[in-house]
Amino acid sequence: MPGLLISLKRSFQRCFSWFHHRLIQWSRPKNQSLLVATFIDLTRTRSELLAENALLRQQLIILRRQVKRPACNKTDRVLLVVLARAARCWKQALYIVQPDTLLGWHRHLFRWFWRWKSKPALRKPKLAAETITLIQSMVLNNRLWGAESIRGELLKLGIRVSKRTIQKYMRQERPRPSSQTWSTFLHNHASEIWACDFLPVTDLFFRSLFAFFIIELQSRKVLHVGVTRHPTDAWVAQQLREASPFGEAPRFLICDHDSKFGPLFARVANGTGIKLLRTPIRAPRANACCERFLGSVRRECLDHLLILREQQLHRILQAYRAYFNQARPHQGIQQQIPEPPAAALPSDARAGSIRAVPVLGGLHHDYRRVA
Repeated sequence: MPGLLISLKRSFQRCFSWFHHRLIQWSRPKNQSLLVATFIDLTRTRSELLAENALLRQQLIILRRQVKRPACNKTDRVLLVVLARAARCWKQALYIVQPDTLLGWHRHLFRWFWRWKSKPALRKPKLAAETITLIQSMVLNNRLWGAESIRGELLKLGIRVSKRTIQKYMRQERPRPSSQTWSTFLHNHASEIWACDFLPVTDLFFRSLFAFFIIELQSRKVLHVGVTRHPTDAWVAQQLREASPFGEAPRFLICDHDSKFGPLFARVANGTGIKLLRTPIRAPRANACCERFLGSVRRECLDHLLILREQQLHRILQAYRAYFNQARPHQGIQQQIPEPPAAALPSDARAGSIRAVPVLGGLHHDYRRVA
């Protein structure tokens, strides 16, 4: 009998110690939620709570020495705002945030609350996907139509859509104006447009040279090449005279706002019936064909040679001009040649041997069939 009591006593002690250990583990702050922590605090004495608050306060003081700005998520902000409303001395209880920060969070929650409360209960039904597709197709296929024209066309089909809704989908499908664009103008008048520009070149002794080019947009043919060390308005005007002898002039000529294209150049252009189209400032795409040609001159010719004097540069550019016009296919004109050879190809494409003609000292080669 005494042994049974002793074993029961030991079992009870082990159960009690296990339960006590589990209770301590469960009541630790890191394992507690806000509700559990509040319930546990109700069972503690005032002196124990004061001691624990002093301990936590001291740890927060130490934490502030190391952490400049602790991060708070949305849940932390909501809880701090709600608890601050229930505490009378909430400003003295703040350690990781400032009172102005807490008031800012409260204003943010207030705005969110009224935005949610004033949200409309019923929304207007969305436009059908078929109608949206129809509007977008009308915008793409009819560049000259406005919102009212599309609205009238939809009314013919029995579809009632407001003008503002049509304008919304027009902005998505047509970000540019409905008038003729610059690229459309160049495409429609390419045969009547020339383009000109300067290419700066540095010689072996770091002196500046300027190469002047005039090209035709439709065929990409290089019409004129000029080289000088001192480009002036009079020199550029003379280059335009040489490029348009016997009245062979285009209707339009694209140039930039460089001072080299001055009043004398404009007078020569007007005298030959040429209208100058000056590109906007810092808009190289407005003269894209000429800019692309200048890049080809650099990559395919000048980057591989050392220039000593003005005459040498002029001779090299004339040789490259002949290769560019008579032998080099261009992607912009479907791999055609600006000046195709007069002799037609043989009926049998494989007839005759292939001959490679070196250009610019072997920098490029022109491949032709020889009978």
